[in-house]
Amino acid sequence: MNSLFKRLPRNRLAATRRSSRRLHHTQPHPLLATFSRLCVEGPFRAALALLPDLASAGLRADPVSLTRLVKLCVRHGTASDGRLIHRHVADHGALSHGGGGGGGGLFVSNSLVSMYVKFGLLDDALSLFDGMPERNVVTWTTVVAALANADGRKEEALRFLVAMRRDEVAPNAYTFSSVLGACDTPGVLAAMHASTVKVGLDSDVFVRSSLIDAYMKLGDLDGGRGVFDEMVTGDLVVWNSIIAGFAQSGDGAGAIELFVRMKDAGFSANQGTLTSVLRACTGMVMLEVGRQVHAHVLKYEKDLILHNALLDMYCKCGSLPDADALFRRMPQRDVISWSTMISGLAQNGRSTEALRVFDLMKSEGVTPNRITLVGVLFACSHAGLVEDGWYYFKSMEKLFGIRPEREHHNCMVDLLGRAGKLDEAVEFIHEMSLDPDSVIWRTLLGACRMHKNANLAAYAAREILKLEPDDQGARVLLSNTYADLRQWTDAEKSWKAMRDRGMKKEPGRSWIEVEKQVHVFIAGDLSHPSSESIVLELNRLIGRINALGYVPQTEFVLQDLAIEQKEDLLKYHSEKLAIAFGTMHTMEGKPIRIMKNLRICGDCHAFAKLVSKSEGKMIIIRDPVRFHHFQDGACSCGDYW
Repeated sequence: MNSLFKRLPRNRLAATRRSSRRLHHTQPHPLLATFSRLCVEGPFRAALALLPDLASAGLRADPVSLTRLVKLCVRHGTASDGRLIHRHVADHGALSHGGGGGGGGLFVSNSLVSMYVKFGLLDDALSLFDGMPERNVVTWTTVVAALANADGRKEEALRFLVAMRRDEVAPNAYTFSSVLGACDTPGVLAAMHASTVKVGLDSDVFVRSSLIDAYMKLGDLDGGRGVFDEMVTGDLVVWNSIIAGFAQSGDGAGAIELFVRMKDAGFSANQGTLTSVLRACTGMVMLEVGRQVHAHVLKYEKDLILHNALLDMYCKCGSLPDADALFRRMPQRDVISWSTMISGLAQNGRSTEALRVFDLMKSEGVTPNRITLVGVLFACSHAGLVEDGWYYFKSMEKLFGIRPEREHHNCMVDLLGRAGKLDEAVEFIHEMSLDPDSVIWRTLLGACRMHKNANLAAYAAREILKLEPDDQGARVLLSNTYADLRQWTDAEKSWKAMRDRGMKKEPGRSWIEVEKQVHVFIAGDLSHPSSESIVLELNRLIGRINALGYVPQTEFVLQDLAIEQKEDLLKYHSEKLAIAFGTMHTMEGKPIRIMKNLRICGDCHAFAKLVSKSEGKMIIIRDPVRFHHFQDGACSCGDYW
């Protein structure tokens, strides 16, 4: 080195020596170099263990390394580790936001706020936030998003957004996307929507998607559709939001129509799209559309969530051969797959087979969960297997470590009630370790109506109304129980109480899919475009089944009317209209599939059985609880429903 210096001019020699000294001074301390490397490569514990050594040596880590350490902590550490890092940074690190290294301090502070949020320590995050002398859009957005996602703190999120604006920090697209989920009234949502327009972020794809989600969550399908239709450009994220919103809000037909539009617009469905469309098919019993979606699912051979959604769709559309074939072919099955198959079999009247699948599940080493046991108890309930139901209920905690919850207790009340053991059901309710809720009392009330026990029905109805004074269903069931017994004065009292409260009984509705179109029928409503043809077909069917012994069961008309009037009312029940429409349009060998919003009445049940025989067709009707598969004059429920 000396010989080299001798060959340099004096001024260059001085400059080279100064440069050498600067190079020497800028070389990082070996401890800091090791710490920086560990913060990038890990392991986390080794990096964390160097913090006391840095403090003892009086060394300050740079903000980038500290931020990387915080990220490592989120991935591999605990909340206690996070607090240890925070203490070190506060005492020896880069938390000062002013002066030369101010940006670095804010950088580290933001990462710590985010860390506390991800550990679920929102109050710790807010405490750090409150002590920060400077905050930027990242700081505010992290806290606003955390509050918006926290239970019971949505109003706080909105207040923080206001404070953010007062602090002259402009919200960005992520801020709005996060806080829109906290808008729980139409007025607040409208104001927030206006704010996004004012700052020019309403066209951002994620803000648009969040706006759609927010409108859908409030049940405002038109509002969500309006945001969607105003889009200048389409994006798969937004398509998924609008389709999911319609599917979750119960408008399956709207979701499927949008799905078709999306495909026509040239977008390829992803897992999110397909899951939503399958939900829509499930809700509307649109099996043919569901089968088309199945073709798209084949591209995601190992996607267990999608396969489970497809399995659920087949089960809830009453297509057990499809469900069974899919279940057997699934490359992997989890507890959800098994539980779905068990519940599907039980709901379709194949309770014994459901219990066999449960035994197979256990033999393959899959541990049941609480949903599995609900399906098992449902199977017992709908097949009248009282002893089996008691066995599974009493042993579920001992055998599987599952403490009975409300759903399991409700299944037991249903099991006992359906079997006519009403006194046992009441005793069971009184001895429950949980306080009975309105669902359990409503189950008992339904059983009372089934077995025409008016006194116990009145007791169950009173218990429901104590918990939910505006419950309409309780009054309807009680009135129907009195009407079944021809106690018209008592029935009228219940109806009067409903009228005084401005309540109306929900009309029976049935819907059927024909050529990918859903047709809805309402009891007594002949407004369908094909009503004239439907009435002619209905008359033809009644003539055919009269020869098989059909007699209208007028006891199912719960009004004090003349026999002829009762027969007319029965004739135009919604499921009869849907069946007639189905016999007019379904292809040879294809079942008629109908969904219904209310429990099928005894007369319609008898009608469907005889039509299945006279026409040689399978008729599948799904009510809110179970399926009825009618074939050759018999029903899968064994007339026990």
